[in-house]
Amino acid sequence: MSKPFVFKQFTVHQDHCAMKIGTDGVLLGAWTSLKGMPDSILDIGAGTGVIALMLAQRSGASSIEGIEIDEAAYEQCVDNFENSPWGDRLFCYHAGLDELTEDIEEQYDLIVSNPPFYSEIVSSGNDSRDMARQNRSLPFEELILGVSQLLAENGSFSTIIPYKEEDTFLQLARQSNLFPKRITRVKGNLQSDIKRSLLELQFGETEAAVNQLIIEEGRHRYTPEYIDLTKDYYLKM
Repeated sequence: MSKPFVFKQFTVHQDHCAMKIGTDGVLLGAWTSLKGMPDSILDIGAGTGVIALMLAQRSGASSIEGIEIDEAAYEQCVDNFENSPWGDRLFCYHAGLDELTEDIEEQYDLIVSNPPFYSEIVSSGNDSRDMARQNRSLPFEELILGVSQLLAENGSFSTIIPYKEEDTFLQLARQSNLFPKRITRVKGNLQSDIKRSLLELQFGETEAAVNQLIIEEGRHRYTPEYIDLTKDYYLKM
């Protein structure tokens, strides 16, 4: 049984979720910009709810919604939202992205997603975990199209994807008039290859600010940049 993940201001139970809390989700939750003071936020594929909870901690948004297609993860997300200090602003729906775009009632100032991104179909023997990990349950094309329909005109979309998929993802985004505003490429340490790309996209072309983030200087010795990014959340930072 997975232990709850305890952050500075909230706790996330994850024993019913196929995908446990990992560095990617925490990176996205901490890196996502709230400069535009978004009042409505959507997390696509909320999982445990950790990203929505991180955004609730540092934003005054009146509504932060998550959608999650996996029933067990959805139920756990609802519990995590209700047991947090921001339960009155957090809502999770048991729905897929296609259901939300079929009946658009509102557009969102900020959309975030830590999408499934193992494009190779490999079975681990656990269907929920496979669905959470593999993008057959939410292909990038479908994600981008959904975002382009649900995002407010001046809104922003933040996501984290494998670095090797960055060019393909940005080409797809361009077809929906979504362009990068910020790109941060993530390395585990100085010697390792770039593994992830954090992307902030908006409607209309702009010059992207591009930088790099290295997580560790050595084993369990984190870089000042990573500490600065995550210190409001991690207990030991």
